[in-house]
Amino acid sequence: MAEPAPRRGGSAGFTLIEVMVALAVFSLAALALIRLEGATIRSTALLGDTVVAQMVARNVAIDAVTSARAPALGRAAGVEQNGGRAWRWVREVRPTGDARILRIDVAVADAQRRPLGRLTMIRPPQLEVQIS
Repeated sequence: MAEPAPRRGGSAGFTLIEVMVALAVFSLAALALIRLEGATIRSTALLGDTVVAQMVARNVAIDAVTSARAPALGRAAGVEQNGGRAWRWVREVRPTGDARILRIDVAVADAQRRPLGRLTMIRPPQLEVQIS
């Protein structure tokens, strides 16, 4: 009679429990990566919107600083098209300690009225140029 083959001690493969635990760990890691990718995409879109809103704020403020006539004191609002979208801006002009120097604050929001851009500039006293 032949002797039975000797049994190997647990080196024949993975048990069902080990495979299920490995799959659970892998699925948790995959879900975490998917959530991270979604957050990255959302923050990238918000960053793009913020950059365009800052450009709009800069355009509105530079227009007020460089125009021949000083802007009127107080609040003004408008809509500017940039990047294929409408951006709402609010400009507030206030005097500083020197009445000739103006502080210009501009805030820009998107169509959903989320504030995305803000800028402050100073308009120095304008020198009158005389042409002879």
